[in-house]
Amino acid sequence: MNLSELIAKHDVPGAQVAILADGEIRDEAAGVLSTRTQVPATTDSVFKIGSITKIWTATLVQQLVDEGALTLDDPVRDHLPGFRLSDDQATEAVTARHLLTHTSGIAPNHFTDTGCNDDAIAKFVATLADEEHLLPPGTLLSYSNTGFTVLGRLVEVLRGKPFHDVLREQLVAPLGLTTVATIPYEAILHRAAVGHAGTVPTKKWAVSYRTAPSGSHLAMSARDLLTFVRLQLTDFAGLREPQVNDVPDFGDDISGWGLGWMLHPGNVVGHTGVSKGQKAFLRVDPSRGLAVAVLTNSTNGRPLAHEIFTENGIDVAPPPTPPADPAPIDDRMHGTYRNPLYDITLDSTCLTYRPRSDLAASFLGDRTDPVEVVRLGDDTIITTRGHEVMSLIGSDGTGRAKFLHNGGAAYRIA
Repeated sequence: MNLSELIAKHDVPGAQVAILADGEIRDEAAGVLSTRTQVPATTDSVFKIGSITKIWTATLVQQLVDEGALTLDDPVRDHLPGFRLSDDQATEAVTARHLLTHTSGIAPNHFTDTGCNDDAIAKFVATLADEEHLLPPGTLLSYSNTGFTVLGRLVEVLRGKPFHDVLREQLVAPLGLTTVATIPYEAILHRAAVGHAGTVPTKKWAVSYRTAPSGSHLAMSARDLLTFVRLQLTDFAGLREPQVNDVPDFGDDISGWGLGWMLHPGNVVGHTGVSKGQKAFLRVDPSRGLAVAVLTNSTNGRPLAHEIFTENGIDVAPPPTPPADPAPIDDRMHGTYRNPLYDITLDSTCLTYRPRSDLAASFLGDRTDPVEVVRLGDDTIITTRGHEVMSLIGSDGTGRAKFLHNGGAAYRIA
């Protein structure tokens, strides 16, 4: 089935696919960049890559390590003057390795808007001193976009330049990449894909610049993404070395974590990116020099990517689905789980999200209605719509689970 047929099958407005094999990249595109404008998607269009950006940020950090500017186990505060978290012990302990492996204990998202200027990341990191800290560093893998923003600030300080300038000078220009936008002002110079909720265009392309190092701004063609991956296969193998082997199941077939990279069964590595109605998927088999990138401008992109990976020799698990006859959600799973932004209450049939502040409420939007869930496995549940997998972890001493792992991030029992 060709790409045009696949996007029609999965109700995706537009997509790009690139495949690296035998040292060569071939690519194709199909559909439209926006259902509103009907501009055709081409192989030189730029799609947002979301959290795949984290591999680029990890590479910038590793370059600094290679140059002797820091080590991964230095406390971050040694290189960031004034760096402070609300937890004094965490301030002293957090390292770049913690941040790269999502084990820093910093909560997944802080929504303080610090603008779009070059000082936005510095201002944002300064606000963490007033934000509730989630977990002691090293406790548990808990996916943190905010943690990668701290890494972005580390890069800015050690290079003496804004993050997007460092990206361009250290990676984009040396690799000769011509279809990369590091900020929205550059994206407008290209044929830029617009995100869609299904097939309905989103009303925003990017959020504040504060989250650029974690994945809010970087956009490119699938070909340029794989040109970057080709560098990873030759020069940055250490980033793929396992760092965390105990990863709770959150539905993306992840068996471990490297430095920025997700590790999958069968020696496959990759990352997934979600950003304002765009979904990007990257899977790499380093032993075969094989990489596949699938960039889509729709929330419907996941099944499309699964088909393309399978067709091109990347062994991936099928997307999870609720069982036909699920076991009941038992009492030890019930409870209210908390992070600094939200409380999530789980009972026998549903999850209910409650914001803990007006700011959190503004980002939660209309997602306050109960979400139906069923039991998936011994320690996992799955939503009946969207099929999001969540894990229950540990024990609080009374027989109840200690953490709910939702979207890769930990929520502790309240």
